[in-house]
Amino acid sequence: MPMLPRLARYLGHRRWFARMGKFLVPADRAVAKLTKGRVVALGLLPTLILTTTGRKSGQPRTQPLLYVRDGENFVVTGSNWGQQGHPAWSVNLLATPDAVVTLDGRELPVRGVLADGAERERLWQLLLTVWPAYQTYQERASNRVIRIFSLVPR
Repeated sequence: MPMLPRLARYLGHRRWFARMGKFLVPADRAVAKLTKGRVVALGLLPTLILTTTGRKSGQPRTQPLLYVRDGENFVVTGSNWGQQGHPAWSVNLLATPDAVVTLDGRELPVRGVLADGAERERLWQLLLTVWPAYQTYQERASNRVIRIFSLVPR
């Protein structure tokens, strides 16, 4: 693995990194928009853009997310950097499961399926291979179970 992704994975466990990440997401979103989804997370980690429908506004909401492939599906998690609350995009996806993934400049309609039980644990282990800091985020968010979704192509 190249040095920068290794460094990012190492720093991902640090509290200051999670706090900084909340500020970097809007910049990442802007870069993704300018490049039509071709550059996300500086190309360091596998990242897609998820567009959900705002549950209150009905407007499209975009969020860059790390992902792992599971066959044809994309697996994402609502870690919210280990905060106590669930991220808005996961609430939106529960309300309206139909969404769009933008990856490498291509849009793909998907349906979000919340994982539970043994399937959730299997997908959690896959996610940890991409971003081991998710385990740290789960410890920080001890009052909630971090949501995991399979984004199934429609």
